[in-house]
Amino acid sequence: MTLAIPHARSVTHAVPPVAGARLTVPLVDGRRVPYANLDHAASAPCLDAVRDAVDELLPWYASVHRGAGFASQVSTKVYEQARDVLRRFVGARRTDAVVFTRNTTDALNLLARVLPKGTSVVHFDTDHHAALLAWRGLRVRRLSEAAGLDAALRDCPTGPRLVVVTGASNVTGEVWPVAELAAVARRHGARVVLDAAQLAPHRPVDMRVLDVDYVVLSGHKLYAPFGAGALIGRADWLRAADPYLAGGGATSRVADRGTHLSVSWSTGVERHEAGTPNVVGAHALAVACETFLRNGWPAVVAHERTLLTRLRAGLATVPGLRELSLFGAGHDRVGVVSFAVDGQDPGLVAAVLSAEHGIGVRDGAFCAHIATDRLLSAAGASGTRAVRASLGLGTTTEHVDRLAAALRGLVTDGPTWEYEQVDGRWTPSPDPRELPAFLSAA
Repeated sequence: MTLAIPHARSVTHAVPPVAGARLTVPLVDGRRVPYANLDHAASAPCLDAVRDAVDELLPWYASVHRGAGFASQVSTKVYEQARDVLRRFVGARRTDAVVFTRNTTDALNLLARVLPKGTSVVHFDTDHHAALLAWRGLRVRRLSEAAGLDAALRDCPTGPRLVVVTGASNVTGEVWPVAELAAVARRHGARVVLDAAQLAPHRPVDMRVLDVDYVVLSGHKLYAPFGAGALIGRADWLRAADPYLAGGGATSRVADRGTHLSVSWSTGVERHEAGTPNVVGAHALAVACETFLRNGWPAVVAHERTLLTRLRAGLATVPGLRELSLFGAGHDRVGVVSFAVDGQDPGLVAAVLSAEHGIGVRDGAFCAHIATDRLLSAAGASGTRAVRASLGLGTTTEHVDRLAAALRGLVTDGPTWEYEQVDGRWTPSPDPRELPAFLSAA
């Protein structure tokens, strides 16, 4: 099979190239500049290796599992092989299930649906909304700090317990003490699910080293933006629960009993993968994971740390800029920095950076409203929104330096163009930038 993903036999110690690294974007003054994508925490561009792998697969694409046609057999092999790659990527046990989902949010909602009756869930209020909201309607204890986990678990009623831990904050990039929290959970017989959406693109994740039971992640954060994510972990709760979705693929047999349908559900991971699966997305995610395994993490981590140090040093030169932090300025973090600038509307800052400098950042509360509110207050900043700059494999020192210089210029001299609010968002007025041809022709 030409589409087989090779096992990671060698390490190249190189940062994998990404599609869009040579993208140029228009500015309001008529120039075009290389795009400085500093919004990787929202979604990462596609790896070159992933794009090539998808192109290779597309002619072979067919529905999986029950097709006798050769293309269907190839697609089935690709899809099932992807599960093995995901297990290796997160250091899962051989017996751990890999369920393909749409993204991390979908994976956490799936896990919430399969929890045994009476399960107590403990999580932190600074989590992303995906980890914050999936447990509605369940027995939940919400904590404000890691130090409270032991007492919260001690106070939980008898029954199953699940602790939800974020690997890295999507607001500040700070890395949570996952192994330490897992050790606390184990003392109380609790299971642990790791939200690795922001951690997995930046650092290696090993379930056995961290001692967690489940990992959830998203392809669109992992340079595989083709609509796939995964829930990886212990299979017993998944086997015992009703299917996440009812439909084809989740059943082994359906019969008409006159007054009702008799349904026998599948017992494997397909029990929770009803409908035609996203074969292309699963393959893209697996290729991205294999690329990280094959290339090795040292180059990725070194690349990011160098840029992160430069980014934070540059931001420190901007008058009135307040960096947000959960654990303190010296805490370990991945390449994500959020900040507020005194007297500057975050939405206008993001619009100016885009329109006048070709820089993409994120503004808002980052689907973590409680965390952002608290962090802004702690930093002495007003409002409920901030600006976030996030690094990735295609980020360069020029991108980082351009951001710092643009912010200094904005604070000192203000925008060089006029802006207005349209539907609550700042936009250049007028905006002469032309859309790419494939949109202009629509």
